[in-house]
Parts: sequence; structure tokens; C-alpha cells
Amino acid sequence: MQASGDTEEPPLPLALSRFQVSEEFGFLLPDPLVGAGCASPSACRREIEGLTELPAPYGPWMDIARELPQLIASHQLRSRVRQGSPSTTGALALAGSAPCSQGFPWQMPQLSCQHLRGREELHLAHLVLSFITMGYVWQEGEEGTVQVLPRNLAVPYWEVSQALGLPPILSHADFVLANWRRKDPNGPLEIENLDTIITLPGGESLQGFILVTLLVEKAAVPGIRAISQALGAVLQCDEDTLHRALEELAGAITAMREALRQMHDHVDPEVFYSEIRIFLSGWKDNPAMPHGLIYEGVSPQPLAYSGGSAAQSSVLHAFDELLGICHRHDSAAFLHRMRDYMPPPHRAFVEEIRGAVSLKQHVLSSGDARLRAAFNRCVSALTDFRSYHISIVTKYIATAAAKARARRAQPSASARPAVGKPPSALEDKGTGGSHIFSFLKSIRDTTREGMISA
Repeated sequence: MQASGDTEEPPLPLALSRFQVSEEFGFLLPDPLVGAGCASPSACRREIEGLTELPAPYGPWMDIARELPQLIASHQLRSRVRQGSPSTTGALALAGSAPCSQGFPWQMPQLSCQHLRGREELHLAHLVLSFITMGYVWQEGEEGTVQVLPRNLAVPYWEVSQALGLPPILSHADFVLANWRRKDPNGPLEIENLDTIITLPGGESLQGFILVTLLVEKAAVPGIRAISQALGAVLQCDEDTLHRALEELAGAITAMREALRQMHDHVDPEVFYSEIRIFLSGWKDNPAMPHGLIYEGVSPQPLAYSGGSAAQSSVLHAFDELLGICHRHDSAAFLHRMRDYMPPPHRAFVEEIRGAVSLKQHVLSSGDARLRAAFNRCVSALTDFRSYHISIVTKYIATAAAKARARRAQPSASARPAVGKPPSALEDKGTGGSHIFSFLKSIRDTTREGMISA
């Protein structure tokens, strides 16, 4: 073979595809660039973004998932799930056959997971079962929780979770990363052209909360690509490429903050606090469920898992590791625990950055004022993003909680039904279980401390 006269670019040390991270969509799931049988990348995107249905044997799951807001509002979800016990409808389903079509078609049988094929179907199944589980646990509010998740829900949920390496609870990966589709497959990734796949009570505010968070993830994508470029440039001592990568990263973080501003336009604070937030709550570090939850058929002992949290997003973990941000012990311990709720390849991506060459040390030792200024712009942008996030949390949790406490003090408050009653167990905590304001201010302050002084 004749040698080529062209000089090949050396491979990047952190190829995103190794970690199921997309060059175009970042951490969003499912990876829109898999699907080897597609005729083109655009065809792959259309095919995979269209995966909003599970195979036919899982129709009972999809039927319930489509009706979750109505079933929860009418207090029928628990009975709908419980009726489908193995003794009544699940014998064939447990053997892997299609659900029985006779008798009670509205019941939920215990289904085998053997018909699920590939990561896309597994992620969609996890999304569906996560939403059903949160609805089941919190249907009657924090005053009417359950101690046991029935086996026809718990066993397949556990099996799918094990296959994906995810915990059996609703996480950021389900709620946001896997819960989206484009209305027009060829249209832009903008909120007017986006829809959720599965929903819970909260109407347009819930949809807005999910989709704005998704757009924050999408805005981060140039910064995710810049991580790989920056680490490659450090290894090659290519200061020009490193400078461009740092500028790209700072711009991406600024764009994330701009995307987050859309929360004000699409999410009502009272609806978020009173209706939505409880369904993101877990059964670890939550006074409403101090003993956890028994997954029937999985473990006789209660299991404890944290609820969905922005701290489960891989984006800021990756940026922290690249920039060498060192958080204080308690905050760092919580953040590291949240990595258990990430898809394993994304968690591995963050850990790979952690073990890579130190960007900050390289900038310091270079003595290059231009690199130092670009590095500091990244840290400043990340600090500003975290400050803005604190203002969002103040509006949607602290201020909303104060208003809820005032309403509870009114004489008519005791007559209010449990469902739709603002939760009180997590007034001072995030749904992931952290002491929310002390945690957020701590990580903001330690981010600011990551600046390189002149």
C-alpha cells in the first residue's frame, strides 16, 4: 500500500463515542448516532428519535404510562397496577409471551424483559417504569406513601435497571435525557418543536421544566466537545488549539445560562412546587419515607434511593473535573454519590477526565497570559451559571415554599386533599436529598475559588 502524503490528525485522547456521548447531542439519550442500519445520519436520527413505543408485549406498560396524569388525579393508578398480579394475568407474561388479551385488559401483568432489544428499548422501558413507579409511590401525596412496590412493577423495573446500570428510581437520565422527541423530525431542537414522551401531573409546566432542562443539556454540547479538544491540545502542547477550546467551553456555559432563562417563560412556580416536585422525590434522606421502599420480589429489606436531581447531570461534573474545581468535603461526597445515577458510560467519561492530565496545572506552568484569561473566563462563566441556578431555585422552591407555608396556616388549609397539597418534607432539601441552599452556595463559592490569580 502506498503511503499517503497527507498528514493525519492524531486521535483525540478522549473520543466521545467511547462513552456513548454524541458529537451533536452530547449526553442526550438515546444516542442519535447509533443505528448502524440507517441509510444516513439524518435517517438514524429520525428512526431513533421516533422510538416512543415499546414492542407489542409491553403494551400494558405503555397503556398505563400514557394515562398517568389522569390515573393519578383520579386515585386509580395504584389499583390499576396492583390488579395485574401474576396470579390473575401474568402466568403467560412471566414466561415471555404476549400479555393475555382476555379477561381484564386494563390490568398490568408481570412481564419478562426478554423482548427488549438494545439500549434504546431498555432506556424507554426504564423511563416508562420510572414514571409509573413515581406515580404509584406519590399518588396520595407525602401523607399517603406506600412501603412496598408490587412485584409486577418492581421485578421488571429491577431487571431493566440492572441491564442499564441505573438505579430503580426516576433519575435525570430518565426524566430529561431520554424523555424527548421532535414534533417535526427534520425541525430544529427548539422548545416549540419538542415534546415529552411520558408525563406526570403538572401539565404545561411539567413539560416546560423537562424541555428547558433538555435545552440546557443541548447548549452544553460545544463545551463537551471542547473537553476532548482541550485535553488533546495539552498533550500536544498546542496552545492555539487549547485557547480555542477554552473559548468554546466558556461560550457553551454562557449559552447554558441563557437556555435556563427560559424556565421563567414555561414553568409556573406554584405548579412546580405544589404538583411537580413531589414526583421527583426519592426515598433516601426524605422524612416522608424514612425507611425506604421494599421492591417486592427483589429484596425483603427496604431500599433507599435519592430522587431526581440536576446534580445527576454529567455536564457540570465533566466541566468541574476539566477545570480542576475542588468542592468541600460534604458537597463533594454528595456529588460523587449522584454519579451512581448517571448512565455508566457517562460516569466513565467524567472519571476519565478526572484521571487525565491537569489542564489547570498546564495553564499555570505555561505562563501564557492569554491561556490564563481564557481559563478564568470558563471558571467565571461556570460561577455565573451556578449563581443563576441559585436564583431559579430561590424562585421555584424557597419563595414557593414560603407561600405554601402561609397557605397552610390558613383555617381552610386542613380541608385540602392530600393530592395537590404542597409537600413539606423537603422544604429545605433538594429532591436528591441535599440541604439545597447550603449545597448550591458551597459549590458556587468553590467554583469561584478555582480562578487562577494573576
